Amino acid sequence: MVLIHILLVLYQLQCIQFFGRGEKYSIVPFRMFFTVWNVLINFYLSHFEKYNTGVLFLPWGYDFSMWGTILTFLLAGLVVTNFGNFGLQNGLTTGMMFEILLYVSSLISNIPVVFYNIYNSYKYRTGHMRPFTEAIRPLVPLAIFFVITLIWVLKSPANIVEKDPRALFFLMGTIFSNISSRLIVAQMSNTRCDAFNSLLIPIIAVLAISIGTQSALLELYLTYCLCLTATLAHIHYGTCVVRQMCHHFKVNCFTIKKESD
Repeated sequence: MVLIHILLVLYQLQCIQFFGRGEKYSIVPFRMFFTVWNVLINFYLSHFEKYNTGVLFLPWGYDFSMWGTILTFLLAGLVVTNFGNFGLQNGLTTGMMFEILLYVSSLISNIPVVFYNIYNSYKYRTGHMRPFTEAIRPLVPLAIFFVITLIWVLKSPANIVEKDPRALFFLMGTIFSNISSRLIVAQMSNTRCDAFNSLLIPIIAVLAISIGTQSALLELYLTYCLCLTATLAHIHYGTCVVRQMCHHFKVNCFTIKKESD
């Protein structure tokens, strides 16, 4: 689960690093905010699907996107760091093409497939057959989190998405990873998913203080503190889950028993 957090955060930050923040070839941070959320939502929907169907179905788009990302970063690291900064004659830039590709792929190869598989699980009674309110329960904390971050970006005194997008996206990836990890644990243990995540409370508090005081400097300090707090809380959650699993299965963490045992 901590690995999920690391991969998601690194992916978001590397996308920003690869295209940069220049207006000529990249996209503005505000649009990058929605691009990042597009990636997070599509990742989450696959586990939302498994929560209802019992089957983790990953479309071919995941494989192509992973290979494409790996090759892109390899070329950027081995060839030249700014090789992706170019534009076409029709006005499209690499940043815009990357943005369009993510939206189109999610609308074609992922979202329709997720809901089609869920529909079939109810039609043929192959899934968990949860009532509607229970089936959509995992979407509640994600929707709340999206609304909170959107309000923050729109009302931020410091214009946080422009001032320090890396801190904002790191925070988003950390809290999102905690929400995702709890959904994964729920589907693995066949238990009820949480409808609210406790890490949303401090981010709501930071948002309220920032908007209330209209202090840009205070908002930045609170954001950095929130990044640290959320990271420690997520690591603590992952550690507790591992300890509980080890206790349940009567094994020691990072220890592989011999076949004779």
